[in-house]
Amino acid sequence: MLPIAFYYGAGELDRLSRFGKVVLQADFYTEGELSVLKARGVQTLGYLSLSEDVGPPAPWQRPERNPDWGGAFVHVGDPRWIAHVVAQARRAMARGFGGLFLDTLNLEQTYPEDLPHLLTLIAAVKEEAGPDYLLANRGFGLLPELADLVDGILFESFSARWVNTDGYARWPDDVLEVHASVAERLLGLDVDLYALDYADSDELADFARRRAGEYGMLCFVSDRVLSRI
Repeated sequence: MLPIAFYYGAGELDRLSRFGKVVLQADFYTEGELSVLKARGVQTLGYLSLSEDVGPPAPWQRPERNPDWGGAFVHVGDPRWIAHVVAQARRAMARGFGGLFLDTLNLEQTYPEDLPHLLTLIAAVKEEAGPDYLLANRGFGLLPELADLVDGILFESFSARWVNTDGYARWPDDVLEVHASVAERLLGLDVDLYALDYADSDELADFARRRAGEYGMLCFVSDRVLSRI
């Protein structure tokens, strides 16, 4: 089996069955579909956002929104937000997911005061939802404590990125060097390491996979909206 896939569409059970782990939108799959994937040896991870809310207006939301995806930033330490996220995690696990994919962990440049609250939230999700596997997306401002709470860390856009809705490119050399230094730090942690890169050509995809392998990461390459398997 291939190691991991990130797919934010629906269905495609046969194609997803080629992977050991698949990250999926939690509401896009039924209990029956998740059972099929589990029977085929696939560990399903349900998407969970920890610092952005795409739902209706709520008291834990900040006025600011993510300019790329439109979700409202939140006060991570608000007890009502914590209860909301934990409830989402419990529902995903009850539906049959094998674990959770923790997204929107990069608060060090926007709301660094919320980093301790974010660690508390991750610990609450782990304890109260009981996932078999937790995969964190980046969250480098939470290191090294994060590595004690999760099983794996994903370096999204490690080597290549989308630059607009139509184009993809490798990072400039100075950014690649910064990413490499972070990757070397990750190698010293006792967690599984993955990379997710974005590309629209075989050449760029091969560059991303090769470079990820040099830093001990298993790499998956897709498009901006994760519609390719």
